[in-house]
Amino acid sequence: MTRFEKQGSENRYNPSELEPEWQKRWEQLGLNRTPEPSAKRSENFFALSMFPYPSGNLHMGHVRNYVITDVIARQQRLKGKKVLHPMGWDAFGLPAENAANERGVDPADWTIQNIEQMRVQLKKLGLSIDWEREISTCDPSFYKWTQWLFLQFFAAGLAYQKEANVNWDPIDKTVLANEQVNSEGRSWRSGALVEKRKLKQWFLRITDFADDLLTDLDGLNGWPERVCTMQANWIGRSRGAQFSFKLEQAEKDLNEPDVNLDVFTTRPDTIYGVTYVVLAPEHPLVAKLTTKQQQESVKSFQDEVAAKSELERMAEDQDKNGVALGGTVIHPLTGKIIPVWIADYVLPDYGTGAVMGVPAHDQRDYSFAKKYNLAIKNVILKAGNAANHDPNKAFTELGILENSENFNGLEGEQAKQAIISKAEEEGFGIGKTTYRLRDWLISRQRYWGCPIPVIHCNICGVVPVPVEKLPVKLPKRGETVASIPCPTCGRDAKPETDTMDTFMCSSWYYLRYTDSENKDLPFAKQTASKWLPVDQYVGGVEHAILHLLYSRFFTKALAKKDLISFNEPFKHLLTQGMVQAITFRNPKTEKYIAPTEVLDISNPLDPSDGTLLDVYYEKMSKSKYNGVDPGVVIDKYGADTARMFILFKAPPEKDLEWDDADVEGQFRFLQRIWRLCQSAKERNSEIKLNLNNAFGELNAKEKDIRRAVHTAIKAISEDLSGEELQFNTAISELMKLCNTLTTHLEEANENVAGEAIAALLILLAPFAPHLADELWMQLGGVDSVHQQKWPIEDEKALITDTITIILQVNGKVRDNLHVAPDIDADTLKKLALESDASKKWLEGAEPKRIIVVPGKLINLVS
Repeated sequence: MTRFEKQGSENRYNPSELEPEWQKRWEQLGLNRTPEPSAKRSENFFALSMFPYPSGNLHMGHVRNYVITDVIARQQRLKGKKVLHPMGWDAFGLPAENAANERGVDPADWTIQNIEQMRVQLKKLGLSIDWEREISTCDPSFYKWTQWLFLQFFAAGLAYQKEANVNWDPIDKTVLANEQVNSEGRSWRSGALVEKRKLKQWFLRITDFADDLLTDLDGLNGWPERVCTMQANWIGRSRGAQFSFKLEQAEKDLNEPDVNLDVFTTRPDTIYGVTYVVLAPEHPLVAKLTTKQQQESVKSFQDEVAAKSELERMAEDQDKNGVALGGTVIHPLTGKIIPVWIADYVLPDYGTGAVMGVPAHDQRDYSFAKKYNLAIKNVILKAGNAANHDPNKAFTELGILENSENFNGLEGEQAKQAIISKAEEEGFGIGKTTYRLRDWLISRQRYWGCPIPVIHCNICGVVPVPVEKLPVKLPKRGETVASIPCPTCGRDAKPETDTMDTFMCSSWYYLRYTDSENKDLPFAKQTASKWLPVDQYVGGVEHAILHLLYSRFFTKALAKKDLISFNEPFKHLLTQGMVQAITFRNPKTEKYIAPTEVLDISNPLDPSDGTLLDVYYEKMSKSKYNGVDPGVVIDKYGADTARMFILFKAPPEKDLEWDDADVEGQFRFLQRIWRLCQSAKERNSEIKLNLNNAFGELNAKEKDIRRAVHTAIKAISEDLSGEELQFNTAISELMKLCNTLTTHLEEANENVAGEAIAALLILLAPFAPHLADELWMQLGGVDSVHQQKWPIEDEKALITDTITIILQVNGKVRDNLHVAPDIDADTLKKLALESDASKKWLEGAEPKRIIVVPGKLINLVS
């Protein structure tokens, strides 16, 4: 006999028994299956967590992410929305390949095993996921469409191959996109110091969308401001001008006067202050501008710079080093001969890889000019002050032009525009906008990834694989395909051996969820438009630049090709904080110590050497011995307790500090709800769980109960809507309501009690779904609690017949007066003076002064 046949004969809360049974019950009822979407987009809701890498082990960061999204999905169903809440696996990439190699197994086998293991772990949380729409990026049925999308980009000119200076990870032995190198010049995965290499690689033209990616951030009102700021800074729009400097003959073998050197500057108003031009050591004109006498020193310097990271080259506190090429260029306005240098602080991929040296008005140029004794020419005066600037510093502000021929006296933006106009008129320059953003490098020299669907033919060049031949499947591990027929000419050709960056898959996976069974297309435009953009997306802020920027690019590129009808992928974004735990670390050895080895928490010592340990909260990690296994918590307390703790401990966007005592506290709270409902069931068998009861005349206590119920409904509804979701305060409201009902429910009639318990359980359902459904069944509720309607507050029930006025005597609280909200001051004074408290504390004397704060307090001063 199941608990559903027993009809609630249990009298104790036993989550380890009831939770698995309810999970089976929901599956049988198909409660989590995605319904057919409504034709009205506003009636559909897409709730999505960033899909995980299948490591095989669920951690508390996962729990927080997926539980947050689950609460949102469950509440939206209760509100009558048709909900899509899917799950999948970001299954390609280096971690799986490295882990499989270490174990001597195939990455596919390793990944599939981990997926199966994590799926079981996730299901124990009681997540309302539609597992019928599950996807995995390493499944050929998925990556076939990643390849299809690549070919769409290739046909549109958005995918291309070129030789370029790329970021090389010496540990993982693959290239990295700029976004995958951190601020210290290290690989985001291996931590290795990234090297620069010149290789032929595949890119996507994300820069074609730079302006749209930047401008459209203003419309992302449902995104955290810091994420938008991070993306704006990464895109890095700069407005200025591009000027052309003609090459001047430096030696007899350099006789191409029509060759120009292009520079970009945000300060065209300083062009008359140019005393040298400086190139990146990798610039293609370096060889042409290098004289024979400088060839050895230039080559030596190039080798030296190649060993440096971008961070080292760009650091403000580092010396600026360079070498003269010997070649010169001609100033486009003055006709003067300008020397050309190379320097480590100029990067090849920013701007044109060449900058004007204006030492009087750029601090970096100033330091460089001082070091190498180059000329410094002032061309900007400080507005309103004849003294130009500190002679030991560059003057970098806008000001009035001097030493600038016909432009003398012009100021700031006016001066910039006048010089740009002159350049455009005479053909040596144009106004231009540049971006820090670079095209997305998607080639990876690894096995475990989506194959790039192109063929290299000696006759036909780069040939796309025909769509009908997709997917291009990965060969078995260790196998190589030497040649395949060219689709165009039939001759032997070489398949592309690079695989795609894993972010290619995650940049569009949310689209596949909307139409996961489609065999003809990755998604149908009409179907996708009913669900997308994603209404609520939940994930870590660490994806602000990588995944979130790439996904926006994909969406805009697909919209431009008319494959989708929207321009942004995610309407609302919640970036949840990390889960942290107490961490012990030896300050001498810098080794982490497991909490189980610390004998006395109040005096934590390293058991090996007696050193007093540093104690602090840090992100959970195996290497720090501070992780908490979700499975252990679920086995001990149940999934509902784990969910409640993870939601209650901190606001979702803040870091959460794990504390076993707080977990125990949430378990006790759920037990109180259990006891409340058992007591209500035993005391009043006439209780009918209904939010639409007819109440008739109510006494004061019953009005108070309804007021508490509808106050909770209003507050929790507000906490779960709007731009800032506040699950912790919503649970606080549940606690307040539970406390009120525990104290006063026995004083209510069956209709008031039925509404109160029904509201409590429906409000609880998104947070603790198993317990809510169990108690709903035990109390005779119709269907599942998750099939009910989200309650709406009754404004009439919120109206109070009385208010509480604090009675003070000589500034000390002595009593509370319950009075009508519209009581006048004279009546209030009379009631206060007639109260037992005033008679006692005034001892029969008349007060000298009476202070009334309307609606709050009255103070009798003797």
